[in-house]
Amino acid sequence: MSLRDALDDAHGSGHLWAADGGVALGALAHGTSLGGALPRLHGRSVLVAMEHQLATALALIELDGVAGRLVLCPPGLSAEHRSCVIADAGVDAIVSEGAGPDVADRGVALRVSGGRTIEPTEAVAADRPTLREQRTEWVMLTSGTSGAPKMVLHSLASLTGAIKPDTGQAAPIWGTFYDIRRFGGLQILLRSLLCGGSLVLSDAEEPMGIYLERAGSLGVTHISGTPSQWRNALAYASSRAISPRYIRLSGEIADQAILDGLRARYPQAAIVHAYASTEAGVGFEVDDAREGFPASLLDPGGREVDIKVTDGSLRIRSSRAASGYVGTDVPALADADGFIDTGDLVEQRDGRCRFVGRRGGIINVGGLKVHPEEVEAVINRHPEVQASLVHARKNLITGAIVVADVVLRTRSGASEPAEEVRREILAACRQVLANYKVPAAIRFVGALELAATGKSVRNPAQSGAARERGGVA
Repeated sequence: MSLRDALDDAHGSGHLWAADGGVALGALAHGTSLGGALPRLHGRSVLVAMEHQLATALALIELDGVAGRLVLCPPGLSAEHRSCVIADAGVDAIVSEGAGPDVADRGVALRVSGGRTIEPTEAVAADRPTLREQRTEWVMLTSGTSGAPKMVLHSLASLTGAIKPDTGQAAPIWGTFYDIRRFGGLQILLRSLLCGGSLVLSDAEEPMGIYLERAGSLGVTHISGTPSQWRNALAYASSRAISPRYIRLSGEIADQAILDGLRARYPQAAIVHAYASTEAGVGFEVDDAREGFPASLLDPGGREVDIKVTDGSLRIRSSRAASGYVGTDVPALADADGFIDTGDLVEQRDGRCRFVGRRGGIINVGGLKVHPEEVEAVINRHPEVQASLVHARKNLITGAIVVADVVLRTRSGASEPAEEVRREILAACRQVLANYKVPAAIRFVGALELAATGKSVRNPAQSGAARERGGVA
């Protein structure tokens, strides 16, 4: 089934809303955003390189079942990396919003202009019965924080394997802080389409507070983002403009502080944190309002997804996972048994598995390992802390020391009790953490930088080109 088939089954009743307008999906039954170019794109490897998310969404709906391969170009991709993507993915057509050719696009014969409006055309309905027969491969790019991004090969079935429409509820109106050209955002687009719902798209240039007001005015019932994005959202008075019945977190460790904060702000909502990655797909969901996940999920058999922990690292095997990487010179995606090593480290105790950090994110303090996320979880419990980011600072004696950047909650009519809070944070850390994990320095900052993925910037290589704008990534 293609995305258009799914829309037909849902009678095309949903909408896609952007900051500057929206479209009714039912209009695609007798119109197109691609200027009637579908026959020329049939069977091709198509780079979807739109500037705006709404144009991207329309192009994806129209091209699934038509193109042989869809390659999603995330925002901010450098010309060098774009050139590599075009070569390795065999791109022979580019869909963009009419701008002139990028220097990286030389040698691509076909360019098609798309947009954010649906123009009625009789030719579209006549062409679709034959165009729909194509099985489309989907290529997602990893974040590529060091070197060129990897290209991950999915099918529509693997991308949608975890989506189960709730037939007992009214069609959802989704909102998301994610960009739909990233895995997390694409998941939300697909959920809204397959469930007959609508989606309120964010915009990189739109301040978080304004987006929340717009989402509230459009009646958002379901909304998703990373824990970092949610920490930002809760700092805005306009976070009270929405009244969702379902909240979803993914992309980072959801610590107890953010889960409790969301429960306090939205007591009527079901709060779910999901484990997913571009390579492993959607692994599992946790809906018990507790950080980590039940150790019972590690029991073999009887589930769509097999999960195990080997050498402290979470490994996943499922039909929702990508089938491999695209291009040459890339490692095997899965091991001989079909498990993907996620690189996320897990500790099991008291019947619960808790995430402690990423294998590549460890701070080495004189040969002793510190997981930044473990320290952040302690800092974030302080009632005056909105968010924190723990990182390393070079040290001549130990090689590195642990330092923390902390964002305090704003309190009108009172100066920030910085020194008092600093002492209380350090006392809390000393109570539960080994001495070498306790921050040697705490710096209070106005905001934390987010990457284009919506996650906290931990690697300096992410900084600069992928800065947060107004909290919506």
